[in-house]
Amino acid sequence: MRPAKNFVVRVFVYSIGLLYLAGDLFLFDGPVNRKIQSARPDSPESLARAKAQGVVAQVFGHSIYLSQVERATKERLWLKGKKIEDLNKEQRRIARLAALNDLIDHQILRVKALHNADELTVSEKEIDEAVLNLATRYPSRSAMQAELADEGIDTEEELRLRLGARIQQQRYVETRIADGIVVGEEEGREWFEEHADDFALPPRVRVRHLFQSTLLHESAAAKEALEQALGDLQAKRKSFEELAKSLSEDPRTKDVGGELGWVTEDRLPADFGTPVFAMAMGEPVLIRTKIGWHVVEVLEKKPAEKRSYDEAKEEVIAAIEASKREIMVDRLRKALRSREDIGVHVFPEIISGE
Repeated sequence: MRPAKNFVVRVFVYSIGLLYLAGDLFLFDGPVNRKIQSARPDSPESLARAKAQGVVAQVFGHSIYLSQVERATKERLWLKGKKIEDLNKEQRRIARLAALNDLIDHQILRVKALHNADELTVSEKEIDEAVLNLATRYPSRSAMQAELADEGIDTEEELRLRLGARIQQQRYVETRIADGIVVGEEEGREWFEEHADDFALPPRVRVRHLFQSTLLHESAAAKEALEQALGDLQAKRKSFEELAKSLSEDPRTKDVGGELGWVTEDRLPADFGTPVFAMAMGEPVLIRTKIGWHVVEVLEKKPAEKRSYDEAKEEVIAAIEASKREIMVDRLRKALRSREDIGVHVFPEIISGE
């Protein structure tokens, strides 16, 4: 009878324990429940701890730190040709908040892409291309590795995983907005009629040059060499093609007779484009730019002219798609942010303009 009595006692004790635990969790706010609740990522205690550690946002428990916002801000400004030092205090704060919003959207998209990974496959070739594109942004491989290490990317495998995830996110966005950016023929023609002037061809010239760099030579020596070349041209002792091959230091054009092809003024540096577009045809001229001396000859000129829809169609469709894509991406991000709001906690007060 004794074992049975011990069993009853144990069951009674366990039952009391379970009843207390149930009461702690569901009836009264006991210490166990408080401990569990405080450990939740969205609890006031967890959020306070995160803020103290420099976290400016949490997305599904993933922390975004102030240091990440700072890097993202500098990159956004760099793409616009600006530096954070160029901004005043309020502008810096606005720029950082914009970068934070991008990081939040990026994290939401990362989670959504992971949930849809089966339909968003990425090939090794695509990742190879992404690695090469990334490498072009850095002066050397060591410089790239140093900056990636600051981001916590210490191996090529980790880099490839992150780039693959980024491609998946882009693909996820494209699959969700594809129907909204389709451009119909009638829509394209109507839009073109309203924006036809934007697609007119500006004045163009077909031009060739001989070039001597003042980075490689003294300015006087470069000028003297091209003055002699200009004299040879005017006296018809040598052809432009001969001089380009033997004298010009522009590697892109020296083997094609110095030909730059058809150009518009807005695609040329001002100190080159302004004098070129003022020249008469068939009269070589010596000019000076920031990078050196040139003998330039304008071979042909074309005035500004309007294009038909068919001639500009590819650019028109691309312009409309770009406009629609921006609108649709913004709508998608707002919709995702709205639906997943319970998983997003932002502490904008940590962002400053200092």
